[in-house]
Amino acid sequence: MKRFAQLFNQLDQTTKTLKKVEYLVAYLREASDKDKLWTIAILSHRRPKRTVKTSLMRVWASELAQVPLWLFEESYHVVGDLAETIALVLPPPSQQHTKTLTEWIDIIKSLDKQEEDYKKKVVLEAWSGLDYNERFVFNKLITGGFRIGVSQKLIMRAVAQYEEQEESAMAHRLMGNWTPDTISYEELIRSENPLDDISRPYPFYLAYAVESETSQLGDVSEWQLERKWDGIRGQVIVRDNEIFVWSRGEELVTDKFPEYHPLAELLPNGTVLDGEILPFEDGMPLSFNILQTRIGRKNLTKKILQSAPIVLMCYDLLEYNGEDIRSQPLVDRRKLLEQLLEAHPTNGICLLSERVDVNDWKEAAKERAKSRSLLSEGLMIKRLDSEYKIGRKKGDWWKWKVDPLTIDAVMLYAQSGHGRRANLFTDYTFAVWDGDQLVPFTKAYSGLTDKEFNQITAWVRKNTKEKFGPVRSVNPELVFEIAFEGINESKRHKSGISLRFPRMLRWRKDKPVKEANTLADLKKMLDLYG
Repeated sequence: MKRFAQLFNQLDQTTKTLKKVEYLVAYLREASDKDKLWTIAILSHRRPKRTVKTSLMRVWASELAQVPLWLFEESYHVVGDLAETIALVLPPPSQQHTKTLTEWIDIIKSLDKQEEDYKKKVVLEAWSGLDYNERFVFNKLITGGFRIGVSQKLIMRAVAQYEEQEESAMAHRLMGNWTPDTISYEELIRSENPLDDISRPYPFYLAYAVESETSQLGDVSEWQLERKWDGIRGQVIVRDNEIFVWSRGEELVTDKFPEYHPLAELLPNGTVLDGEILPFEDGMPLSFNILQTRIGRKNLTKKILQSAPIVLMCYDLLEYNGEDIRSQPLVDRRKLLEQLLEAHPTNGICLLSERVDVNDWKEAAKERAKSRSLLSEGLMIKRLDSEYKIGRKKGDWWKWKVDPLTIDAVMLYAQSGHGRRANLFTDYTFAVWDGDQLVPFTKAYSGLTDKEFNQITAWVRKNTKEKFGPVRSVNPELVFEIAFEGINESKRHKSGISLRFPRMLRWRKDKPVKEANTLADLKKMLDLYG
């Protein structure tokens, strides 16, 4: 555990990719196979589930530290992270534990159905023999909130380097529905055939945003243009007469989309489609907001399925007749995809993402301008001779999104951030005018520089009207330009409106509060783009 806590600390204190890989490889050389496997799992979001309520841990920590609960809560609001707050307030350890990472995880998992008194005894015993870094990691693991700036690609690179394997092969090994409870390190990383798991997807190929004029990409005839659909990126796999549906976040979501289940019989075995899980009805895509009504629901009623119908908008074929064809040029994969869908009708479940044919980039720009009217985010631009690569690579796949919608809004509330921004007010609630009243309509926490966040934090501390725990009500004096990708009607919000991907485009120091936009302005946007 001590070595894993050291690794966590090293990874958290650097932003350099090569350093992170170096730290991971050094750790893998020293750790046992069981600890290696759990480390890979934890860093790739396969951590153990929460077995102790955070409310209980707050009470136990305040008791052990002999501080009032209210003072602990105030400290938590300042620190911004529960695991760190507990690690900071606890008294020094009275003993030294030597358990491994795997042993601690086994202890954490064993608490799942235990009584509260037993859980408290185990947690206090753990705290008594762990130093600050170990307590911090232990708290993260037990609360199920373990997050660190390490991507799946970075983990894959480190393990491949340590094992002296190809990165592409390692990426494929780390995909799928495995956990340390179902597979060993040897089976996952070193077995001769890691693809025996018929549900295993391929690593997704991701595009970069267009960085310059599209004319610099060369002749438009060298590229395939498609609409960029606003759904959930996914892979549909048919193998051994079974179907598996994976989201881009590596979540197996087969049960969430029963509409796809007939594909197990309609498509040939050895088929893997890459596409968009898209709300769709009467020949047109629907708002992403409709798809959200299905996300996170445990029970999909007939009413929900009818109100949020979906299709698979197919734009690539990764496996054909059981053969991995990702190395073939896009133009050839596209032909095979067209032939597959023509030879095996899917009764409207699978739709082919149509190409947008243009003669030059000016025509492409006109097609891009139509995007919002088609409930599309813009255009995808893919080189015709491109392979299907792993992760985000520059050069062959680009996304050319429409410019965001914008609105000028007034800040009403501010809340402190998390992690390194725990001492700054970075999360804001914004409002627009409805007559003489300011009506809150959205929150945003990204888009400004560190310098601006520092300036706003100083201003918030001087202009706070009321405190509600970590939230500060402030004088309505600051105006910000809010950018967003879409707008929808919402019964959950007082304004009746919700935004898609809101963020702060700029701090409008030049704009008086009275000149901020109105609720009527938002409703006009809703009529046009909702």
